[in-house]
Amino acid sequence: MDDLDKALLAQLTMDARLSLATLARRLKVARSTVQSRLERLESSGAIAGYTVKLGDAARASLIRASVLLMVEPRNQPAILARLKAIPEVERVNTTSGRCDLLLLVAAASTAALDSVLDVIGEIPGVRSSESLIHLSTKLDRSS
Repeated sequence: MDDLDKALLAQLTMDARLSLATLARRLKVARSTVQSRLERLESSGAIAGYTVKLGDAARASLIRASVLLMVEPRNQPAILARLKAIPEVERVNTTSGRCDLLLLVAAASTAALDSVLDVIGEIPGVRSSESLIHLSTKLDRSS
């Protein structure tokens, strides 16, 4: 990955909706160069996809929970595949502590969150779970 690729990714990180023409203008290269770079970055896996990042107004109404999962190690690939299919599961991290997976889950209501937690708990290979409901944010350096 060279400096142009890094600059292209930086522009798309700020706004993934930028057109090829706008990107080319900002990076001072031909539109065809941007297009071929994007195709290469996508095929190499450097760009995994394009998505919508919800703003504070949309995120404020969601109920979030960190979910600690203890799983049977041999079932982890199948469990991850099932978790990827649940839209409320925003993030899955492996951990080195008493739990095996740490999930970030967001749902529209407590009833919806309860339902998602039931679905997660019923996945074959999930031994146990613990849910920590997020109440308020005191510090957020991620944005």
